[in-house]
Amino acid sequence: MQYRTLGHSGLKLSVIGLGSWLTFGNSVDRDTTRACVLRAWEQGVNFIDTANVYARGAAEEVLGPILQELNRDALVLATKVYFPMGDTVNERGLSRKHIRDQIDRSLHRLRVDYVDLYQCHRYDETTPLEETAQMMNDLVRDGKILYWGTSEWNADQIAAAVTLCRARGWAVPISNQPQYSALWRRIEDRVLPTCEAYGLGNVVWSPIAMGILSGKYLDAKHPPAGTRAAGASADMMDTYFTQPVLDAVQRLVPLAKQAEVSMVQLALAWVLRQPAVTSAIVGATKLAHVDDNVRAGDLSLDPAIFEEMNRIIAPVLPYEPYLA
Repeated sequence: MQYRTLGHSGLKLSVIGLGSWLTFGNSVDRDTTRACVLRAWEQGVNFIDTANVYARGAAEEVLGPILQELNRDALVLATKVYFPMGDTVNERGLSRKHIRDQIDRSLHRLRVDYVDLYQCHRYDETTPLEETAQMMNDLVRDGKILYWGTSEWNADQIAAAVTLCRARGWAVPISNQPQYSALWRRIEDRVLPTCEAYGLGNVVWSPIAMGILSGKYLDAKHPPAGTRAAGASADMMDTYFTQPVLDAVQRLVPLAKQAEVSMVQLALAWVLRQPAVTSAIVGATKLAHVDDNVRAGDLSLDPAIFEEMNRIIAPVLPYEPYLA
C-alpha cells in the first residue's frame, strides 16, 4: 500500500480509502461490515470515510464498535456534516448550531474522542462562510477534530475559505472530497488546480463510477438483478448509465488484460495517476471487493495505458466537460 500526504499537512493517507456510503449500516450486515473493515486494515488501509447522513447515522453507528479493534493512533477517520439530520430548520446546513450538535452526535456514534478529518459535505449558501470556518477552527481548538475539509465545493468557494482562514489565523481546510472517475472529470479544469494551489488534497468518491467501470454492466436496459443499477439508487447513475458508455467500458477490457489488472484496479489507477488526488474512496460489500480494491494501492502502470483509456472514454463523456 502506498501513502500520500493530504494537502499542506503532515497527515498521511493510504491511497485507497474505505468508504461507507450506501453500504455500511444499509445494504451490508454488521458481520460483513466488520470483516471488510478488518480485511482492509490488515492490508494497509488506514483511511476510513463516513458521514453523519449515511443511513441517517447508522453507518457511523455500525463502525463505532469495529473501530475499537483498530489502533486509533494509526487510524485516519473522516466524517462529514451538512445534510438534514432532522425535520426542523436548524437540523441542516453549516451553521454553528448544526455543526456543534452534529459533531457531538458523530463522536458518540463512532465511539471516539475526536475525528481526524471533518468535512463540510456541501457548500451552504444560507450560512456566512465566516461562521462555518470559525466554528471549524473552534472544533480544532477544542480537540474534537484535527483537520477540516470540504466536499463538492467549487474552485471559488475553496479559494475563499482558505483565504479567509489565512487572514484570520484560523485552521485552514486541507481536503476536498469531490466525485472523480474516468467517466466524471468535471473537477479537472479548475477544482484540482485550485486545490493544488491552495494546499488541499483530494479524497475522491465514486472512482469506479458507481460500479460502471468494473465492466459488470453490458445492457443499459437490463442491468443484472441485485446490482445498484437495478436497485433503489439507480437514478443516481442516470447521467452515465447509457449504452454508449457501457460499450466504451467494454472496450477497456483488453486494456486491463494487457496491464494485467482487473477493471476495478484500472479505474482506480487512472484516478490515482493524478497528483492532486491523495486517496480514492471505495466501498465494499464483500471481502473480494476489498481485496480487489486494495491491490490498486501499489500499482505503477505505463502512462500509455491511461492515454489509450482516455482515447476510448472521451467520446462518450456524459456532460459538458468541466465545472467552473
